Amino acid sequence: MSKKLTTKEKLELIKQDPVLWLQNFVKITTNTGEYVPFMVNDQQKQFIDGMIRFNIISKARQIGFSTLSLGLCLWMACTRPRTNYMIVSYKEESSTLLFEKLKDMYDSLPKDKFPFPKDVENNRRKLKLDNGSSITLATAGGKDVGRGSTFEYILLSEFAFYENQDKILLSAEQALAKSKTSKIVIETTSNGFNHYQRLFMNAWKGYEKGQSRYKPFFFPFYSSSYAKQFKEDYDEAETWYKTTHKKRLNKEDLEPEEIVLHNVGATLKQLMWRRWKLLDMSIQQFYQEFPATPMESFISSGLSVFDQSKIIERLRYVSEPKTYAEIKMSVPDSIAKYVGKSLMIYQVPKEGMKYYAGVDTASGSGGDYSTISILDAEGEQVLSFYNNKIPVYEFASVINDIGKWYNYAFLTVERNSFGTPILERLRKKYEYMNLYKHKVFNQQQGKKMMMLGFQTNQVTKSIMITDLKEQFELEAILVNCRETLEEMQIFVETEGKTGNKKGEGNHDDNVIALALAIQGIKQNKWYV
Repeated sequence: MSKKLTTKEKLELIKQDPVLWLQNFVKITTNTGEYVPFMVNDQQKQFIDGMIRFNIISKARQIGFSTLSLGLCLWMACTRPRTNYMIVSYKEESSTLLFEKLKDMYDSLPKDKFPFPKDVENNRRKLKLDNGSSITLATAGGKDVGRGSTFEYILLSEFAFYENQDKILLSAEQALAKSKTSKIVIETTSNGFNHYQRLFMNAWKGYEKGQSRYKPFFFPFYSSSYAKQFKEDYDEAETWYKTTHKKRLNKEDLEPEEIVLHNVGATLKQLMWRRWKLLDMSIQQFYQEFPATPMESFISSGLSVFDQSKIIERLRYVSEPKTYAEIKMSVPDSIAKYVGKSLMIYQVPKEGMKYYAGVDTASGSGGDYSTISILDAEGEQVLSFYNNKIPVYEFASVINDIGKWYNYAFLTVERNSFGTPILERLRKKYEYMNLYKHKVFNQQQGKKMMMLGFQTNQVTKSIMITDLKEQFELEAILVNCRETLEEMQIFVETEGKTGNKKGEGNHDDNVIALALAIQGIKQNKWYV
């Protein structure tokens, strides 16, 4: 029989556990106006259990993480003497609202029943307790926050809306205490493509590989906590749907994108709510406010060129490229150093198979990427190469080696800009003959002449992107490269022009290479 705990022992257990402490001692006002104990929801608990020193959150709107951070700061300030905490918001109004919520939490503590630290300073900018701990409010109006102090916990709330995001983050990181328990939390809904987007996607792709200090957390609109928090909205949406359709939504009524969402956890009630929300907001606005995937949240303007549901579905099933150990007996030594880094191989060459490669060339100065995408004659992507540091002369050598390895692949090289010296090297130095060429008028001689490479302009780019869209959405091709699919997610049409959604770290070079490969297949030529 287990020993019955004394009140003092129970209090000590509660003190050590933030979930129990918030539940037993703190009250909050819900979005329906109820004044209730702070019950940590599933997603909040998942974050508490998983958080490390550096944390970055991408989420749907109003899921409760700023409220959670306020509660955590209050718990730590009350239970850890002589420690400091900082809450940063992006404008005065939101900062005031956050701090009012914090003071309401402090006021809700049952100070008449249990010993809690008393407040010795309680104003618009600071809550200071008589145990020496304090919680400070800051507004992200300049370049520095927290200068001259150190903090155990720093919350950067709605970080995507800050100006000077990189400078403010650097300042906050410098102010973080050098203790094992200190934590910085970046929490925000998305705001297009900016420093936050790059930071989060780097973490999302690279944290598990040791390529980012920040541990990413993503909470989609169909998270379980939404079902409780927005119950009234969900009920109203269901009533609307039943009134307009004379029945409740069922699986047979789902549209393709809804089927994908249902398969990953969205309930039928949440999908009715989604349709209800889309009555007066665009799908792009819904993606930003209530994303289902991290990348969706960044697509906030322009019209997505490619069907998002098909991209999401494909991303769910792509397999990892082959490792060097799996293919080292067949890969040429000259390109072996790139395998798994810049060179992703999904299928090694098959005897008798024809291959078609698209090539997009950049300067190699660290900006845009030099890319290769190869499709086999059946439409499966078998290889992708992307590198933004490779010099043009070295890229020509890589193209030659890869092309000849893939049964002398038919190369469609974009001749614009750096593509011209690539074509010259391929033809003259490497005597590569299986190249895309087409007839153009020579204005001086008044007759048509053959020109190597694909000339991209506004008209031809529209054609090749339309062809890629058709081939992908009709499932005539199978895209295996995750990087290419993620570029397709942010490939938009804005004011009649197509391209990547502009922002630091965003590119469309893999998309262009894939589209060029399809133009090679369309030409139906083979010069070797």
